[in-house]
Amino acid sequence: MRAGGSSQGGTPGPSAPAGVKVSTELPSKISVDNKTEATTLTARISNNGDKATPAIVLSVVGFGALKVTGVKGCSPVPISGRPKGSNSAYHCQISALAAGGSKAFVVSVTYDLQSKGQICLPVTLGTSQTLLWQQGPVPFGTSRPTPNAPDTPLLLGTDNVPAAQDASASPSTDLPSTGAPEGTLPPALAGGLLLVAGAVGAWLTTRIPRRH
Repeated sequence: MRAGGSSQGGTPGPSAPAGVKVSTELPSKISVDNKTEATTLTARISNNGDKATPAIVLSVVGFGALKVTGVKGCSPVPISGRPKGSNSAYHCQISALAAGGSKAFVVSVTYDLQSKGQICLPVTLGTSQTLLWQQGPVPFGTSRPTPNAPDTPLLLGTDNVPAAQDASASPSTDLPSTGAPEGTLPPALAGGLLLVAGAVGAWLTTRIPRRH
């Protein structure tokens, strides 16, 4: 079960090139198989500006109960290059994205329904650490578990409450959470945006030979 895309938990970076307006979208609803704990979702990147982007990198990063197991057309980031606190990361190199254009990536994930999980989509300029946009880390979850059903629907922007827990209780977590209204991030999390994108960007820089 999937629903339309949402930029909830997203915010622009401080240094986008003139005419370039990059954003990402995640489905507002996904469903996780209760037996395999596996699902897929679509991560979409768009350029709503009036100029084509230079080379950019979309990263897909998993936290907590949500682990990214594959992104079609993209490469896994080794443990040493992942953002702090993440359990998985993939980078997707895009040579250019035309004005008004978009590109979709199929993301495979597993989700431990007994815990809370988040996903993050930072977009950086080429192999640099210049952040153009970051969505998340934003949670998927439900306050109404369905352990006896074939799958469990999870909503974007909702902290997960496992079946064994009281839905009125707020599970504790050390992970950052957007939580706030769509399109905004709390100041405390906003200050750490470059840390998430920078870890992936720094690894990319070491992977691509410099021209002499």
